[in-house]
Amino acid sequence: MADVLKKFKKALLSGTGIFIFLTILVITGFATGVFADSAKRVTIIDSGTRIETATTKSTVGGVLKENGIRVDPGDFLSTPQDTKLKKDKENNIVIKRAVPVVVTAGGRTVTLMTYQDTVKAAIMYSPIEMDSNDRFDGVTGDDPIIEGMDIKIVRVDEQITTSNVTIPYEVEYVRNNGMQRGEETIVREGNDGLVEREEKVVIEDGIEVSRTYTDKEIIPVVSKIIESGTLATHTTSTGATIKYTDKIPLDAVSYSAVIDSSDPDNVIYGRTYLGYTARRGVIAVDPAVIPLGSKVYIEVVYDSIEDYGFAVAGDIGSGIKGYVIDLCFDSFNETLNWGRRKVNVYILAED
Repeated sequence: MADVLKKFKKALLSGTGIFIFLTILVITGFATGVFADSAKRVTIIDSGTRIETATTKSTVGGVLKENGIRVDPGDFLSTPQDTKLKKDKENNIVIKRAVPVVVTAGGRTVTLMTYQDTVKAAIMYSPIEMDSNDRFDGVTGDDPIIEGMDIKIVRVDEQITTSNVTIPYEVEYVRNNGMQRGEETIVREGNDGLVEREEKVVIEDGIEVSRTYTDKEIIPVVSKIIESGTLATHTTSTGATIKYTDKIPLDAVSYSAVIDSSDPDNVIYGRTYLGYTARRGVIAVDPAVIPLGSKVYIEVVYDSIEDYGFAVAGDIGSGIKGYVIDLCFDSFNETLNWGRRKVNVYILAED
């Protein structure tokens, strides 16, 4: 090795050696200038990784190969590989790598390679067809794509049919307290209606999930109105004949207007809910059962005692709820004798 260095030094000091050295310097400088003149500036962004380089390659594919970058068929490449690189400006190349996602639709499951950012875009730019009625299950169209994620598409089929449907009229009965019970009068005849009915059936993945109807009226339905008599007669225990519209069986309790049982003359002269003086013939009722202000006749059932007789529903009470009434008596002894009994209350017809 030492001998070689000595020979090189000797040749360098000679004229021939100097010429050769200068020639090497010129060639090296020329090659460097040629590279600098023909090099292209390239920026490669590969799934977020930035690579800046200079190359003498003429195409995108050439510079990618030069940098050991492989682009698979499913990946996104912003510029085709046969695109010529430009010397006078920056060459930008963007690569987005496709990732696998699992898509289930219509009973079939496939693995899809996609470089799209969202679920909706991945399906839109894939061979999988998705109708406007179809929907995602478990994800939304705006969800970002994640490698290995499951995407389920529910196939939705809407079946719509229309038909004309007859709507039968109904019968409305109106009570008429001026007519005898059993009598009826037709006030208005009824007419069937007609509608155009739209039926929509929603089927998801072959299973019916809903069935709805929308009616468009063609002929309005008209109900039939019948007045029905409510008036009946009843003979009381005293032989009097009363006309009534309703008969209500219930329990009757009692109270006395007397304040002190030891002083029968000490009577309450208070006012009832409707302003009546508290006395025999004024009873307390539940207005939901017997309307306040009703004139009634109270008949005792089962027991062989005199009926309470005619009265007016003029009071209410916190303990009078449902099918029970409270009868007022003028003496304390009458109250004790009455106790609690079964009665029939006849709602008297208006004169």
